[in-house]
Amino acid sequence: MPSQKIETGHQDVIHDVAMDYYGKRLATASSDATIKIISVPASGSAQSHPTQPPLATLTGHSGPVWQVAWSDPRLGPPCLASCGYDGKVTVWRENPNEWVQVHVFTDHKSSVNSIAWAPPELGLCLACGSSDGNISVHTASPDGSGWDTARIDQAHPVGVTSVSWAPSSAPGSLVGVGGGAAAAVRKLASGGCDNTVKVWRLENGAWKLDCFPPLQMHKEWVRDVAWAPNLGLPKSTIASASQDGTVVVWTSGVKEGDQWEGRVITDFKTPVWRVSWSLTGNILAVADGNNNVTLWKEAVDGEWQQVTTVEP
Repeated sequence: MPSQKIETGHQDVIHDVAMDYYGKRLATASSDATIKIISVPASGSAQSHPTQPPLATLTGHSGPVWQVAWSDPRLGPPCLASCGYDGKVTVWRENPNEWVQVHVFTDHKSSVNSIAWAPPELGLCLACGSSDGNISVHTASPDGSGWDTARIDQAHPVGVTSVSWAPSSAPGSLVGVGGGAAAAVRKLASGGCDNTVKVWRLENGAWKLDCFPPLQMHKEWVRDVAWAPNLGLPKSTIASASQDGTVVVWTSGVKEGDQWEGRVITDFKTPVWRVSWSLTGNILAVADGNNNVTLWKEAVDGEWQQVTTVEP
């Protein structure tokens, strides 16, 4: 499919772009303190609508907006979450002809750098990582009466840069089989300014560290973490991207106590900003400081190979 250029109307740097569940709309986050909702042109129609105005402009943050994330529509009317430099996390919901703020979380004392909705099997649940070193997890009550908040205090004391949820099905299990929500996996990965990746699990209502010691192969800040879909594979996989120019793929077996093992896929010689897995969990997209987006796949021998470059 040929690339399409979409005019957003932002007046400053765009930090994040998220496509909705159906691939029909984009949400963009910018240093101009706004969020734009933009219709995705049908393939081949971009030239006929090069300056199509945004569907909506959301205002409410008082500084740069770092990330946006769509909730799963299977949990009710889709919500859009946003986080920013102002320390706020905002949940927006679309009403007829307008977007409204339905919740604003102000638990954090400094910039909130990363947000992620949990797998839908866990309900409407949002994890947030902040420069204050803490992670907050907000879960909507089933009756819609409010939100419950859990905290991981000083998860990365010098700052949390990224959070990512584990798949809700255990490694090696078939998706959607057995146990329901009660058996769902409740784990998080986080990256921080302490150069480490940490794995957390919810146990008896409290979040506990699930890897000892923390995962450390990076020499500078971890900029992003992404937990891969497992789709029945007998292992867990996390990718981490760092200011040091490397991407590490971490894997762990299915047995309790199995250790995480890391492999550097390559040295990009420039900071690596984001990593993202394909829906099947076998292709890793990497965005680096040289404005390149590359796709990587694990070979039979366990080495990672670049399969293509995404052309702008």
